[in-house]
Amino acid sequence: MNVTSPPSDGSVTPLRLTAPLAITAGLVVVAALWFAVGLVYRTPALLGWSTLLVSVPVAAASSWRAGGPQRTFWRYVSVGLVLVGCGAMSNARDNLVGVDRNQHVSGVTSAIYLSGLLVMMIGLLRIPGVRRTGGAWTRFGLDIATVIVTTITFAWHLVYPRWESWFAGSAGDTWSALTVVGGGFICVFAFIKVAFTGTGPIDRRALHLLALTGAVGAGGGSLAPLLASRPHLNTSHLILPATCLVLCLAADRQVRALGAPPPPDRLPGRRLSVMPYAAVVATGALLLLSTIQDSADVVVVAVGAITVTVLVAARQIIALRDNAALLQQLDARLHDNARLVKQLDSRLRDLHSYQRKLAHQAGHDALTGLANRTVFAEATTAALGGGSVALGVAVIDLDNFKGINDQLGHAVGDALLQAVAAVLTAHVPAGSTVARLGGDEYALLLHGTDQAAHESALNTLTAELRRPLQAAGHDLVVEASIGLAGARPGDTAAELLRRADVAMYEAKNQGKGRFSVYTSAMDQRGAEQARVAADLRTALDTGQLHLVYQPIVDMTDGSLYGVEALVRWNHPERGPISPAEFIPAAERTGLIVPLGAWILAEACTQAARWQFELGPDAPAIVSVNVSARQLREAGFAADVAAVLHRTGLPAHHLTIEVTETAVFDGGTAVETLHALKALGVAVALDDFGTGHSSLGLLRTCPVDLLKVDKSFVDTVTHGGEHAVIAAALIDISSGLHLRAVAEGVETAEQAAELRRLGYRYAQGYHYARPLLPADLERHAVRRPAHA
Repeated sequence: MNVTSPPSDGSVTPLRLTAPLAITAGLVVVAALWFAVGLVYRTPALLGWSTLLVSVPVAAASSWRAGGPQRTFWRYVSVGLVLVGCGAMSNARDNLVGVDRNQHVSGVTSAIYLSGLLVMMIGLLRIPGVRRTGGAWTRFGLDIATVIVTTITFAWHLVYPRWESWFAGSAGDTWSALTVVGGGFICVFAFIKVAFTGTGPIDRRALHLLALTGAVGAGGGSLAPLLASRPHLNTSHLILPATCLVLCLAADRQVRALGAPPPPDRLPGRRLSVMPYAAVVATGALLLLSTIQDSADVVVVAVGAITVTVLVAARQIIALRDNAALLQQLDARLHDNARLVKQLDSRLRDLHSYQRKLAHQAGHDALTGLANRTVFAEATTAALGGGSVALGVAVIDLDNFKGINDQLGHAVGDALLQAVAAVLTAHVPAGSTVARLGGDEYALLLHGTDQAAHESALNTLTAELRRPLQAAGHDLVVEASIGLAGARPGDTAAELLRRADVAMYEAKNQGKGRFSVYTSAMDQRGAEQARVAADLRTALDTGQLHLVYQPIVDMTDGSLYGVEALVRWNHPERGPISPAEFIPAAERTGLIVPLGAWILAEACTQAARWQFELGPDAPAIVSVNVSARQLREAGFAADVAAVLHRTGLPAHHLTIEVTETAVFDGGTAVETLHALKALGVAVALDDFGTGHSSLGLLRTCPVDLLKVDKSFVDTVTHGGEHAVIAAALIDISSGLHLRAVAEGVETAEQAAELRRLGYRYAQGYHYARPLLPADLERHAVRRPAHA
């Protein structure tokens, strides 16, 4: 069989002449011509049966190979056709052996015919179709009964006048023939009924053709009495080749329909079944024909009965159609209502989804998806309200995050915040609440049995945060300062969060990149710092601050090279207050900015006076310490330029000292240093060698001078590995054409060793303590006795 693929649009491919169609069509033509000749002349009966030897196998093979999702059904059809062919061979034997018995059909032949029809019916019943109710099955049975009665009536009408000439033999053969004819019509009706009510993957047009196959066979069998006078002819000579042709067309249609979408199944009960009404009309017509030769009275009664039957049937048809129309309207309204309900349900789901989204947005951070401050406070309050004090709150603040934002942009900064949020979420203990309080600050609500478990969790987090994080294509290393506070009876969420915040600032003061556990002493220190900050504000306004200057000497001859300006505070009540006490308070409160501005202006004013008064003996440079906060202030370089202009100090006499941590993240701080360098101001890296990435800073910062930390000077006389770093640092500065100043020189041995290593400049108590301006002037005009 020529099997073709269906078109890509899902439609059925057009009909093409295949080998099975050509063979069966040719045999139909031959059989029809031979049958026509047999009506005029007496022809050999054997030749009439010979066409079946080809047409039946060809049609059976076509059906067997129809395939598709329901190949089982088509194989039932193929087997049924083979059985019908076997019945035809048995019929041929009846006809050829018992010619004197006219159109003889034995019981065996009828049984074979019926078995073929039964196999087809079984295949039809195995097709998954529309499920029927009990009433639908009852109507289906009544329709079949109607077909049976009608078939028997017509067959009887044809047989009765020719009873003696057609079946001169037993009456059993007569009823066998009638049974085959009735079975054929039942098969026809079943195929049509199933085609109308839905067949799943079986093509509906193919079923219609199968129904036509049964109709041709059954109809031809019912005409057998008409050939009673021609025993050499049999309706099977013409009917079976025609049946095989139609079956080949049905199988071909199924093959062409593979892959095409099936037409929608029809609901049972919606389509008017015309078969019973057709049976009533046909039986009525037969009754009228049968009585036409009887008396006028019988004819009138028959006509009246038929008319009443037709009117009642018409009225029922109209009523059924009206009911069907009403049902269609009701179905349309139900469909519309269902659509409206579906739309309403969709709108409600959208509304609920939107409400959930709003509720989530109201309680969560838009950037990271973490809980916000409000939700965190509610969760903490709920945990405290549950009577549990085995709680801990941790506040996490990223160190130097602003530098990343300034250097790489806010997009990278946002990506880093998201990456940190992911790390926190992945590594906190189960049941913890993670929140973003704002900016680069996060909070954790930890549940546990003791503080040791909380500290262990924070150790894990601290280690994870030190790993490089992917942020918008950058591998970034960040550190965080973390403060932990444990819950106490009577705590509120706000108090617990406050204590964790205090502990976090303590971690920052201790050097960042670590965590601290809250103690009551931190509150005392915090209160003291607040008091110090308040007094410092007053000190700035009332002139309680002054500067001292520590000499920087040239070790080759002991002459004064420069000075470092240092701030001192004499409190009117508490006396001298150490910079180690008030500088951190100024850093934390932001007072470092006005304090630094005052120091810069005071130092530049004094340096300009020395240049005027001391001439060549004046310090060549004055170094002023600048905090990271000052470097990040917008317009700091412009402020320095304004101070130089106002005091008249040439820019090359001023050196700005910054720590490595202040410029570690680059960004605004490094840009400010470049702007200062453009003014002619020198830049010194203070406490060099103790920061994060000293050698890297030498490539990115405009450095002129390195101040080697005291920790390396203290061990320089020990020799061996203790002196290696000091020696390496002087080699680095010499190789990069930078000046190096050794800080904290306290002994002559240290000075001698530093000179041997190649150092030229130094400062420390060995040369002089920080001096007031008047003492510094006396120091400047004389050469020290020791170098």
